[in-house]
Amino acid sequence: MLSNNYKPQNLKPQIVAISVVIFALALFRLLPHWPNVSPVAAMALFGGAFYADKRLAFIVPFVALFLSDLVLGLHNSMVFVYAGFALTVAIGFMLRNKITVTNTAFAVVVSSGLFFLLTNFGAWFTSALYAKTAEGLMQAFVAGIPFFQNSLLGNLAYAAVIFGGYVLLRKNVAILRQA
Repeated sequence: MLSNNYKPQNLKPQIVAISVVIFALALFRLLPHWPNVSPVAAMALFGGAFYADKRLAFIVPFVALFLSDLVLGLHNSMVFVYAGFALTVAIGFMLRNKITVTNTAFAVVVSSGLFFLLTNFGAWFTSALYAKTAEGLMQAFVAGIPFFQNSLLGNLAYAAVIFGGYVLLRKNVAILRQA
């Protein structure tokens, strides 16, 4: 269990450390990986949970996501991706001062589910692949299930590594423990 004494930080070394983690995660999106196994949700949750300034919690992860999207390519349903990302940052706010393995895993599962619903709705809404009917929407959701399985796996793995890694870093680097 992670200790409750890991509160969102607002000192400059913590801001730098959190930002470096988020931008490093965004770089992982550019490396070869299984479809939808990426750190997107983990970086949004992490920013929401650890930045003391809510503006930074949105700005830094969004900038990192957008820069990596510029390399990967933009598409017509990006608004749904970014809406899901924003909800994930907000779920990260709920983790503040309550970061445990159980709470973090629950937040990952909830944010992954919401992201799946939003982005598959977006694919249905913006794409000509699906009829604009309830049946077409269900087809979009069914088609997204394999990607959801991969994204959930990736989100859980990345969240475990970065939340656990940051807690260990804070335990071992004095300047990051200062509040």
